[in-house]
Amino acid sequence: MQAIENLPPCPVETTLLLMGDKWKVLIVRDLLSGTKRFGELKKSLNGISQKVLTSHLRTMEKNGLITRKVYAQVPPKVEYTLTEVGQSLKQVHDAMLDWGKNYQHQCNTTIN
Repeated sequence: MQAIENLPPCPVETTLLLMGDKWKVLIVRDLLSGTKRFGELKKSLNGISQKVLTSHLRTMEKNGLITRKVYAQVPPKVEYTLTEVGQSLKQVHDAMLDWGKNYQHQCNTTIN
């Protein structure tokens, strides 16, 4: 893992620097259940382009959130897994999940 140079002094800003994109949050969501291949991630992330997914995966690998394993075969097989640091984002993910459920419930209660 390469340390990010010049981390912001605010821890919330640091978290946003690493995860402040909807696609990165959703990549973590998908990898929390286990190792995934590129195609599996692409399929589950409705609307993401191959270029954007590749870019985010490279950044997340560089930042130590995921590992990338390449198998020497044809066609190439590549798998992505959360690192221990990436797994620690489960707490953040779960908090967002709980908050979203509560918000949806409030909205549905208000509408009905």
